[in-house]
Amino acid sequence: MAEGRSRAEWSHTSSILALIANTNRDKKRKPTPFVPADFNPWSKKSDVRIPTKGVRVLKQVFVDSRNFEKRR
Repeated sequence: MAEGRSRAEWSHTSSILALIANTNRDKKRKPTPFVPADFNPWSKKSDVRIPTKGVRVLKQVFVDSRNFEKRR
């Protein structure tokens, strides 16, 4: 269910991003308009990657680093 919600929200967000990008697009430099799939990480066409690192990395950066600073 969470993945379905994420896909739906990214569908809306990517449509808005494509609209904004096309509004500000230089038609000489980029003659083809942007499409929502250009901004959607769930789209197969998109090159955007969703990070797959575990929570342990975040713990090391945010929690363990604070404990290190307190020990100083």
